Amino acid sequence: MKIALFSEYDNLITIDCIREVIDYCQNKKHDFALIESMGPYFENKNSPVQLFSAEKLLSKEFDVLFSFGGDGTLLRSIAVVRDSEIPILGINTGHLGFLTSLKKEELLNGLDLFFAEKFKLIRRSLLALETENKIDSLAQLPFALNEITLSRKNTTSMLSIQTTVNEEPLTTYWADGLIIATPTGSTGYSLSSGGPILTPGTASWVLNPIAPHNINMRPLIISDKAQLKINVSSRAKEFLVSLDSRLYSVSQDNTLYIKKAPFMVNTVELEGHFFFKTLREKLFWGQDTRNTQ
Repeated sequence: MKIALFSEYDNLITIDCIREVIDYCQNKKHDFALIESMGPYFENKNSPVQLFSAEKLLSKEFDVLFSFGGDGTLLRSIAVVRDSEIPILGINTGHLGFLTSLKKEELLNGLDLFFAEKFKLIRRSLLALETENKIDSLAQLPFALNEITLSRKNTTSMLSIQTTVNEEPLTTYWADGLIIATPTGSTGYSLSSGGPILTPGTASWVLNPIAPHNINMRPLIISDKAQLKINVSSRAKEFLVSLDSRLYSVSQDNTLYIKKAPFMVNTVELEGHFFFKTLREKLFWGQDTRNTQ
């Protein structure tokens, strides 16, 4: 098996965790390659480490990518995986780690489970964004696994967000912004803004206004087959669009088109790690002192 080792953080915990995985792979005779930015920490003249670039799509010769860090790192690893179907195993060396469910304290046991094929793949849908007037920096990676968010820039005034679904007018949101969340992203920013939780396989999106100036405006669930057209106006000339953790300035003269991406991303769910268990452990969902089960 050939494994890509991906990380964006050079803290001691992450480096030690990567070193432990490298030792494991060498002992088990698995091939691996390390992201270039981490290369200086693992230089070995007697046994050079193969490196790969974060600027290029991974070769399909890789069987899996291990992401070391938090959920943000896993989201950024999509840039090198994209539509290759290479699955991602998240190893949590960060904080909450909702997607990166393998804790560093359980690393060796988790690796044993993975290589014994005691896991299943969770297929996750992504959002794709196009703009009427092309934005070069955005066009390089116009996809989001968690959410696409529209928000204010350089103003405290509300945005007017005119939204059309499948060429039919939905509404004009008067709000600080709008979150369009996938099932994966429903446990992130959207949840913090009062949105519902969707299980990973749900074929839906959440449209969730941020601080709407209307007590009747609530989150809405729509089919992920829908196509959105959005026009934004405000007192500022620009507004912000974020795709997961990537932020762009967009002119209010531009039009946004959002639809389901033409590919899905596979994440690894190890035996004993499942969605509802993660909800209870990480988000304390349904926690009640009267509940003894």
